Amino acid sequence: MNDKNFSYYPWQEAIWLRLNSNRQKLPHAILLHGRAGIGKLHFAKQFTQSLLCKKPDAQGRACQLCSSCHWFNDDAHPDLRVLSPEQEADAASDAEVTKKKSKKKNNISIAQVRDLSDFINLSSHQDGMRIVLIHPAESLNIASANALLKMLEEPASNVVFILVANQIHRLLPTILSRCHKVPMPIPKESAAVEWLMAQGVVNPELPLAYFSNSPLHVKEQIEAYAEFEDIWHLLAQGQALEPAVVSAKLIASSVESGLNAWQKWLYDLFSAVSGSQIRYHLAHTKALQQLASRVNLNALLDLIKKTQSLKSLALHPLNHELQLECLLLDYTKIFSSK
Repeated sequence: MNDKNFSYYPWQEAIWLRLNSNRQKLPHAILLHGRAGIGKLHFAKQFTQSLLCKKPDAQGRACQLCSSCHWFNDDAHPDLRVLSPEQEADAASDAEVTKKKSKKKNNISIAQVRDLSDFINLSSHQDGMRIVLIHPAESLNIASANALLKMLEEPASNVVFILVANQIHRLLPTILSRCHKVPMPIPKESAAVEWLMAQGVVNPELPLAYFSNSPLHVKEQIEAYAEFEDIWHLLAQGQALEPAVVSAKLIASSVESGLNAWQKWLYDLFSAVSGSQIRYHLAHTKALQQLASRVNLNALLDLIKKTQSLKSLALHPLNHELQLECLLLDYTKIFSSK
């Protein structure tokens, strides 16, 4: 659960120092929110450990030596509960009784929240605070959010709820009103580039633009980014590309990442048509501008709309390769033959 090398990312220092300067009077519920890929969850975990640590340093960083830190690093701290969407094993068939399939749950269930009741009403294991870490908070459904709301309305003594959210607008207004909201900073490009270079990422400016200035996404997906280079060169062929080939390449790693990549290409193509700045594919600006000079705008807008519809069905059991191949075929038809 913990990375011992650092407590927070450079762009989070001001937030860290501000929260730690008032740790004796923390609100009972803190909501850390902001875009994905900027290190919110890491920050939340490190802040949680620092609050539980018996001997934090002057800046509030956990000592990594006390019994509390050892429990935390072993994911076994008795004064901490973590709520996130469940992983549940499906029942195996009679023929495959030893083969169990893990099914990802998308929501935090009401049962998970109700299980907190005993925890928050018991005394602390080490005469300190108890912490409930919830991430991502938007995965609370209506039932589980309302169950949590009752706990936030009547907070137990020395219990701090720390919620982490990528999409704050998906939380119930009643939950928001009972949390101290902390907007997590998006790193400046210079800070993100400097950090990525220190992590060994070469020429980080281009992938940073592609991943919307989210340095953690760059670090985690730099190999996938390199693999998409071939796809972008194929998309730059416009009406000459082969839909079946590109479709298979796009979803080779996952349907979601393939549809995201396809959608970003269309958005940048629309930007080129409308004379706006290219946002994602900086290295392919010239190719996009050349394509834009031959695009039928109405056909492009229709293609963007169809792509959004398919993306909303990304988790459904459809033949996504065939669906995407049809969209790519439409793509070859939006260009004039100038």
